[in-house]
Amino acid sequence: MAERSPTLTTALLLVAVYLVEEVLRLLGSGPGVFALSTPVGQRPWTVVTSVYAHAGPGHLVANLVGLLVVGFVLERRTSPAKFHAFFLFSGAVAGLAQVWMSDLFGPSTAVLGASGGIFALVGYVLAGNRVSDTVLSTLPLSPRAQLVVFAVFAAAVTAWTGGPGVALVAHFTGLLVGLLAGRAHLLRA
Repeated sequence: MAERSPTLTTALLLVAVYLVEEVLRLLGSGPGVFALSTPVGQRPWTVVTSVYAHAGPGHLVANLVGLLVVGFVLERRTSPAKFHAFFLFSGAVAGLAQVWMSDLFGPSTAVLGASGGIFALVGYVLAGNRVSDTVLSTLPLSPRAQLVVFAVFAAAVTAWTGGPGVALVAHFTGLLVGLLAGRAHLLRA
């Protein structure tokens, strides 16, 4: 089943990376061995590894639940290759936005976790369906106005889901990327 389900494959990958993180911690590696931080050029592989790594079991479980809820819905509409590429791309873009914005407005922080990619999957499902197409097609909104609506919606959802230690910029970026990709139907099989 996992070989045909990109959602299950991604979930297994998240668990496997977490187990590797735990082994590395036992061997004395720092907790952020897979975390993305600036300058990105010093550890460029973390652009990818940070998407699949997690800070602890609670972080992992929360992201697994989100992935399973939205992933099974989206995987019916796309190919496994497009699903995986979109999840990784959007998660990496969200992580990069988070670390670059943290550099601009305060002390640099490292980021890890799948939530940017998961928020992108949610955004895609919300904007890439027939109901959204019908509603957005009947509203007299230019593409620029739709972008503003999506950004305001993403900001509201980000604020609603925020909390201490939450990568708000990554959540916002992931959701906005997903909404835009969904509206453009980039993942159609």
